[in-house]
Amino acid sequence: MISLPIFENERDDLVPGSRYSGSQGGGVAVEHILEALPQPIYMTDANGRITFYNSAAAAMWGVHPEIGKSEFCGSWKLYWPDGRPLPHDECPMAVALKEKRANRGLEAVAERPDGTRVPFLAYPTPLFDNAGNLTGAVNMLVDLTDRAIADEAEQRYAAIFASSDDAILAKDLDGTIISWNGGAERLFGYTAAEAIGKQVAMLIPQERHDEEPAILGRIRRGERIDHYETIRRRKDGSLIEISLSVSPIRDREGRVIGAAKIARDITERKRAEQQQNLLIREMNHRVKNLFTVASSVVSLSARSAETTTELATVVRDRLNALARAHALTIPSFSEASGSSEYTTTLHELIRTILAPYDAVSSGHRARVTGADVLISGSVVTSFALLLHEFATNAAKYGALSVPEGVVDISCQEDGAQFVLTWTERGGPTVNEKANGDGFGTLLGEATVESQFGGQIVRRWHPEGLSIRLSVARERLSTI
Repeated sequence: MISLPIFENERDDLVPGSRYSGSQGGGVAVEHILEALPQPIYMTDANGRITFYNSAAAAMWGVHPEIGKSEFCGSWKLYWPDGRPLPHDECPMAVALKEKRANRGLEAVAERPDGTRVPFLAYPTPLFDNAGNLTGAVNMLVDLTDRAIADEAEQRYAAIFASSDDAILAKDLDGTIISWNGGAERLFGYTAAEAIGKQVAMLIPQERHDEEPAILGRIRRGERIDHYETIRRRKDGSLIEISLSVSPIRDREGRVIGAAKIARDITERKRAEQQQNLLIREMNHRVKNLFTVASSVVSLSARSAETTTELATVVRDRLNALARAHALTIPSFSEASGSSEYTTTLHELIRTILAPYDAVSSGHRARVTGADVLISGSVVTSFALLLHEFATNAAKYGALSVPEGVVDISCQEDGAQFVLTWTERGGPTVNEKANGDGFGTLLGEATVESQFGGQIVRRWHPEGLSIRLSVARERLSTI
């Protein structure tokens, strides 16, 4: 037990702002020492009447209790941590005096007269004389306001950590995973139990294992890594494109002890960028083709025109037809649905696309037969681009490059499949290299195979090119 001198002579002039009932003569008074401490401290007699308190205690309570009258605690009101009122005669100091034993580390809440509340820990210790008689007690209070603020912030961050759609994980400087949120579970497929304690390298494809030492090296230097795009491996072995942000984790002394990572799935963004790049390339390619088509229209028209006036008329008509074909690829806005829509029939689209190549004097050079079907949505654009590519190549190398060439387009419904067959006749001899592996082939594969889930087959016969494409019929108006 702690035994301190008993203060018999009251003095009230030693320490400004403090109140006490006595001091020890000679040397530095105990009250001076207690007053100088930054922690709230007060003392009582054996009956619980306050005999001393320092300035820190008064500041925490927001009041100056009466020496010799106020009992057990100088606060205006007291509460338990759960908000229940706490009578002064049941507070930690009162219990310590009643039970004559230290009653340390109990938490309570003091309310000031202005209504603010201060959570604190109490460390009351009874005092005894040399004969073992209880003479009073001393209590030190620990203000928990900063801890409460820190706890609230921690709970807020924990809620963000748990609810974030992004994968958030932490690792130590050896690369061992030490925390793992729900977003990480969804993104990578590992539960927290499966991931924590494992090396983060389990997420990194073999060919990218050199990335982790480089990242850890930068983290050890206190650097932050923002929006680093890379590829990681899921539990099922599939690869995923992510944007990675990494920040150092520091201890109280500011030393780097680990790293926090935020990983965001950018698969859809990358897919959109690839689609955008494809469309930009297609646009560039298409503009060039328009110039080629215009040149072909002029050249073909010049072969049959006898006067410049006739040539101008024929060229104008054919370029206008080409413009109408282009217009079919532009959506019409529907006010009812608030969206842009494409709707036409496949036969109409084919005729419009091929209209610029029909020779006025020799009838239709492009013949469409078989089943017709309504097409809508992005299918209109996709088919228009494909047919435009077929026609452009035919004008460059195939049946539409000479006046006598023709193209037969046959449309058939084959169960759940819709089949379009493009057959060229009467043109120059063609070979696979002429049409081969260029952008048109890439566009055809991307559209028919990737978008329609169908198939496109090209065959080069001596009499001309034949193209057979098949798509699921249900996709013609739902894509």
